[in-house]
Amino acid sequence: MNKGTAIVTSIIAFFMGMVLMWGIDHRSGSGELTADKSGGAAWSDADSPVPVDANDPMWGSRSAPVTVVIFSDFQCPFCSRVEGTIDQIKTTYGKDKVRFIWKNEPLSFHPNAKPAAEAAQGVFKTAGNEAFWKFHGTAFKNQQGLNPENYLKWAQEAGVKDMAKFKADLEAHKFADKVEKDNAVAQQVGANGTPHFYINGVELSGAQPFEKFKEAIDAQLAAAEKEKASGTKADKIYVALSKKNKTAAPPTPTNKPSEPQKPAEDDKTVWKVPVGDSPVKGSDSALVTIVEFSDFQCPFCKRVEDTLKKVSETYGDKVRLVWKHEPLPFHPRAEPAAELTELAKKEKGNKGFWAAHAKLFDIQPKLEDADLEGAAKDLGLDVERFKKAAANHEFKARIDADADLGDNVGASGTPHFFINGRRLVGAQPFEKFQAVIDEELTKAKDLVSKGTPANKVYEEIMKNGKEPPPPEKKTVAAPGASNPFKGGANAKVVIQEFSDFQCPFCSRVEPTVKQVLDAYGDKVKFVWRHKPLPMHPDAPLASEATVEAFKQKGSEGFWKMHGILFQNQATPDGLKRPALEKYAEQAGLDMAKFKDALDKNTHKAAVDADSKVGDDAGISGTPAFVINGYFVSGAQPFPKFKKLIDRALAEAK
Repeated sequence: MNKGTAIVTSIIAFFMGMVLMWGIDHRSGSGELTADKSGGAAWSDADSPVPVDANDPMWGSRSAPVTVVIFSDFQCPFCSRVEGTIDQIKTTYGKDKVRFIWKNEPLSFHPNAKPAAEAAQGVFKTAGNEAFWKFHGTAFKNQQGLNPENYLKWAQEAGVKDMAKFKADLEAHKFADKVEKDNAVAQQVGANGTPHFYINGVELSGAQPFEKFKEAIDAQLAAAEKEKASGTKADKIYVALSKKNKTAAPPTPTNKPSEPQKPAEDDKTVWKVPVGDSPVKGSDSALVTIVEFSDFQCPFCKRVEDTLKKVSETYGDKVRLVWKHEPLPFHPRAEPAAELTELAKKEKGNKGFWAAHAKLFDIQPKLEDADLEGAAKDLGLDVERFKKAAANHEFKARIDADADLGDNVGASGTPHFFINGRRLVGAQPFEKFQAVIDEELTKAKDLVSKGTPANKVYEEIMKNGKEPPPPEKKTVAAPGASNPFKGGANAKVVIQEFSDFQCPFCSRVEPTVKQVLDAYGDKVKFVWRHKPLPMHPDAPLASEATVEAFKQKGSEGFWKMHGILFQNQATPDGLKRPALEKYAEQAGLDMAKFKDALDKNTHKAAVDADSKVGDDAGISGTPAFVINGYFVSGAQPFPKFKKLIDRALAEAK
């Protein structure tokens, strides 16, 4: 190579390196791609159906023939349980054959999962891969101790040096954007629930045994050899194989609790999504209506605003935008922000709403009380009036109605769009919107040419829109006098909970159960049904202990014992026989009778009978609820229960 050629080659290499270093994350339309702190260069496998890059924590070699992408949650007990299997895979195959890529998927009903994910991501960003995996391991070993104080302690132990800066960055939620990005990727690829794995793109769901992973990994190692023999470079094998495996078999079923299925994007089905009295921007005669389910605290909702502005500039009066509120459970400032926009709409109409909407996205993520009050003042609203509205949740019914509609049509994350009823998920680039809008404009023009007035086009399209599926129902045998209950003895709505005292999700849903009882009082009868799961060895005897408490002291005795068990569920040996005897003394039970009942398993038949009722109804996980026949699976938030309870009350009338 002559000197001139060498110089040119060096210049090209430099610029190519810069392009890679500052690459664009195609998943969200923007994003900085940086080298990891372990000394490796920046890299990207963004062309894979399960995109990964140097912003993701990695264990193993960049050129390993098998890539396992993990979508996980630091508070999920199943994610913790599968860690032993992951360690076994690492030991069996080593770093040269298998690499692991971490993606955060904190579930909405795990309040500590998102802060833990932000802290872990901060450790990675600050101190690199090795530090991340140390923090990760400590977090899973101490899952009951997920709190800000421990995050700082574990980060320092993992290798973070500048703790003052790390703490300040955490408090400013500097690493939240990456966690949100990972959640968006999870939605994009269909990772429903945790843990969720993609092995060179082949899907594996749940805390599966080592043999399940080995089967998939061995098959992918063989496929990688063939790919390599065909000339594919080692660091391109993941992208090549994950594309080929995109249509692989569906995930292995698992009976673990998880969030409801997130719908795959469906660009053909037309859903019935009414406009109602929601805020509208654009002409009533627009041929295309875009309904957006959104959240003022969601960074992706803010990011897509530029795209929506371009849509408006490109199509003008041909397109109108409709706003629907969907404040997500893990965004605590989204609901008060929505209250502000509703007050603005009430006082100043549509124009007031959109002014408030723009202001909130402009100041995001600063949405604390003082920030919202400042925004209200800037918008010309009465600040005291807003403070009162926010404190009293004046517009909550209106906001909840939007969220209920979103739930009905499967808008499980934000931003979520329906373009003349056709679903488009996430902060997609303009081209994605353009493709659907252009198709819908053609259809709408055809309707107009056949006599449909322009201002009736959306209404006409909605006539044949797909209705939300009816709520799932299960037939469950009626409870008997031996089943403890709370609420109204003769209530027209009966809520039966199938639960397990060793199940962390059953413990976690307890505040929601209390919220239900506080909201509905004697209008509902809340009944307990025992359902100890096979994976929880201490659960059956704990259930028997509560049956004895019920026998001795009635419902009061049962609920007292029930509360003590859940309070101590996470403590070491908290449900073992010695602990159960201690709790029985606290509950004031006759200890001789209590010990005799447990010694002889006197109440095993009663517990088994309840469990069989659940089995016969097809209930395999806990907690599970049957509300006058309507089924709720898992530790769902209050609105899920409210919607079905209100429906059952209306039907009971």
